[in-house]
Amino acid sequence: MTAPTTKPTVTEREARQVAEAAREQDWRKPSFAKELFLGRFRLDLVHPHPMPTDEAVQRGEEFLAKLRDFIETKVDSALIEREARIPDEVVKGLKELGALGMKIDTKYGGLGLTQVYYNKALALAGSASPAIGVLLSAHQSIGVPQPLKLFGTQEQRDRFLPRCARTDISAFLLTEPDVGSDPARLAASAVPDGDDYVLDGVKLWTTNGVVADLLVVMARVPRSEGHKGGITAFVVETDSPGITVEHRNAFMGLRGIENGVTRFHRVRVPAANRIGPEGAGLKIALTTLNTGRLSLPASCVAAGKWCLKIAREWSAAREQWGKPLAHHEAVGAKISFIAATTFALEAVTDLASQMADEDRNDIRIEGALAKLFASEMGWRMADELVQIRGGRGFETAESLRARGERAVPAEQILRDLRINRIFEGSTEIMHLLIAREAVDAHLSVAGDLIDPEKSLQDKAKAGAGAGVFYAKWLPKLVTGPGRLPYAFGEFRHDVDLSGHLRYVERTSRKLARSTFYAMSRWQGRMETKQGFLGRIVDIGAELFAMSAACVRAEHLRARGEHGREAYQLADAFCRQSRLRVEELFGRLWTNTDELDGKVVEGVLSGTYEWLEQGIVDPSGDGPWIADATPGPSERDNVHRPIG
Repeated sequence: MTAPTTKPTVTEREARQVAEAAREQDWRKPSFAKELFLGRFRLDLVHPHPMPTDEAVQRGEEFLAKLRDFIETKVDSALIEREARIPDEVVKGLKELGALGMKIDTKYGGLGLTQVYYNKALALAGSASPAIGVLLSAHQSIGVPQPLKLFGTQEQRDRFLPRCARTDISAFLLTEPDVGSDPARLAASAVPDGDDYVLDGVKLWTTNGVVADLLVVMARVPRSEGHKGGITAFVVETDSPGITVEHRNAFMGLRGIENGVTRFHRVRVPAANRIGPEGAGLKIALTTLNTGRLSLPASCVAAGKWCLKIAREWSAAREQWGKPLAHHEAVGAKISFIAATTFALEAVTDLASQMADEDRNDIRIEGALAKLFASEMGWRMADELVQIRGGRGFETAESLRARGERAVPAEQILRDLRINRIFEGSTEIMHLLIAREAVDAHLSVAGDLIDPEKSLQDKAKAGAGAGVFYAKWLPKLVTGPGRLPYAFGEFRHDVDLSGHLRYVERTSRKLARSTFYAMSRWQGRMETKQGFLGRIVDIGAELFAMSAACVRAEHLRARGEHGREAYQLADAFCRQSRLRVEELFGRLWTNTDELDGKVVEGVLSGTYEWLEQGIVDPSGDGPWIADATPGPSERDNVHRPIG
């Protein structure tokens, strides 16, 4: 058999079917966020706040102390930014420290940290250099260790996990030059040949790929006799003949990351290196990301803490019109937003992480909401810090140092955080992914009613089932504990948070009613209403964050850890969040979505091309998308393993 030479041609419906087949279809465990979207506020699923074991805390704290000492004494963040590379000595030091194996079980030579402490370690390392945080998280959150932990054979774990824990850096390769969030068009192929697969194709944006020793590669196996085929996951040794890292990419931020373009030409991969069955690659990727996405909120928490520290110190030192900058209301509002949002992001991240550790709940929506909310809010906090710093926020740290001022890299953190709104599912894709999970209960009972390919008999059966479901569900959306003035009284202390939880309960029912009304109105066209779905998801994200903030505040109060201050921060966040929620509800039905669509048609047809006159375009020549035709590489191999 030979490798396919053309990309698969798929219709929109076929692409959706591929994505749907990769979803986890069942809900075997409860989900706080899923219930929230259904109008059921299950506070009991997150309160009292879940706790790690004493052993997990001791192990985690001991490693954090070692990591902090290493970061403070061995890492020069300015050097990494200036040279756009993490020094090999730093990477080797991280290996010796065991940082490559934070999430790997101790029986394979790893540290066996919980998700909570893994995230704390990523936040600590990433606060010194975001590139280091990315190196560690790409290796462990989506690289070889996590897929093997979830789907690998015992033989695969025994072979690869000890290497990943101490010496070998791994990377995850899915994206291609012309394939991003639409994997149905994946072109890389893995053709069965005896006891091997022959791998051909080109992968783009391979984080860690330039220095990786091991790769998780997604490729399409053609259907044939004895082979189910489909998108399949493989562990691939980077030094295999036929693998060429053709280019090390450079970006506006995260300048130290080792991200490249990798070409595979007739690379032989043993069948024993296949992860899971043929055709299970996307399911493996999505399941891995359920917890893997939590590394991004961790980095945003670190960024928020740093933004708060700089905003506090700078706005107290800088005077304008006779008083410190912080005492001007316009600046104070920004500082309040940074402080309250940092508290909420840490609450969301720790809660979702502890839920992942306990494995009592299905956190696929919680993890996705945490990634979505943190990436958007992290960027906003960094932007506000730049504004607070004024001209100094726009100036580089090197320039500030050269002229005798404190070298504060505010503009760098803005550049570094921008990718989080794109990494591991862009904000727009996360909206659609979460929306699909949020309406799963509706589609389960009424999906056949809006499916044009279903028969009248199927529709009639679905109609009967939907009638029973909605007859029980809809009346429960009318009223609930949120209408009782003394509900959630355990959250009423010097600062009263009970009103915010009552608001969340009432609003979750309103959100469910809005979703039901939209499904009734648009039916099969609902999936095209991306603006509406995005707002529904954003409301859910705010409600989840409000819940997490209140639960964390009460948890800290009960433990005697800054409880009064935590209540104040939770109160501030919830009040700010409620304003955003009300605005989003207003935009559900009063918006410019249809007009925007008409304008887009005009733009694409050239109707407004006259508006582009009066400029020059400094872009270079070349195709919009690089050629990724399979074949031997014509470039030098820039792969550089770090021994």
